[in-house]
Amino acid sequence: MKALQNVSLWGLLVVIVAATAIPILLDAPAMREEYFSMLMVIVLASSINIIVGYTGYVSFGHIVFFGLGGYVAFWLMQTFAMHLAPAAVIGGLFTSLVAMLIGMPVLRLRGAYFALATIGINEAMRTFVTNFDPFGGSVGMFFNFSVYDAYGGAKAAGQLAYYAMIAVALAVVVTSFFIKKSKFGLGLMAIREDQDTAMVLGVNPSRAKVITYTVSAFFPALAGAIFFFKNGIIEPGAAFDLHRSIESLVMVMLGGYGTVAGPIVGAVLYDRLRTFLITSETFSSLHLFIAGALLLVIVLFVTAGIVGWLRNRFTLVRRYVE
Repeated sequence: MKALQNVSLWGLLVVIVAATAIPILLDAPAMREEYFSMLMVIVLASSINIIVGYTGYVSFGHIVFFGLGGYVAFWLMQTFAMHLAPAAVIGGLFTSLVAMLIGMPVLRLRGAYFALATIGINEAMRTFVTNFDPFGGSVGMFFNFSVYDAYGGAKAAGQLAYYAMIAVALAVVVTSFFIKKSKFGLGLMAIREDQDTAMVLGVNPSRAKVITYTVSAFFPALAGAIFFFKNGIIEPGAAFDLHRSIESLVMVMLGGYGTVAGPIVGAVLYDRLRTFLITSETFSSLHLFIAGALLLVIVLFVTAGIVGWLRNRFTLVRRYVE
């Protein structure tokens, strides 16, 4: 396939693999934890970019898929002693099915109505899980430490979670790239620019948006399964944290929505900034305020994001960076 010969895709994959190999080669557990967090936000930002960046539909409540996938996988591992890999895949597929069923009516809404509906879905799911006894209700669920014996102990389980998050990050980048470069992706971007005109050109907006929403739900579900497996505990507050969803949108806008590299750049920069702010005595309580201010500056002055701005300004960047 011609897309497989694209330098941009292979460049991104090589950079991710090379960077994530550093903690392994140095045998540095602390650095591995930092990179695990960075990989997770790359997955969240890239997956939300698939729906926001390509169709223009802003989903404030996309974190619902992270929590739902995490809960389903955690329940399977705890109840049936299922291995992480099949539990995460089942959690991802179940979440995608839920996204498809939700998307069919909700994606008929446009603009602010859709954005508000996604917040409502997240809060409704949080309330449902909080009162759903098989998922532990408001207390949530936690692993007995012996669960990790099947993986060679807690340390080996942590390493497995890191490798799994690398694989998910690579998968979402490849998926995002192929969607953008495909005929299907062109249809999505036509919807983003003008849905009515896209219909005249033969694009079926309803079907295209539902498929995109379904695909974009799969990867945060996998990330949720891996994240809560590593933590050994899951509860509604952490699983359906709306702040995490808003931060993902900031990352997409910072890096450049509608691009493949943009969410990665935005996620890395924002994660570093957040780490600095949280660990600072002066700014620790202001990181969400600064995130909001950053989003405002981007929307007002750099609407295309960092990668989008560079692509618009330099021909060489436009040729080699998607």
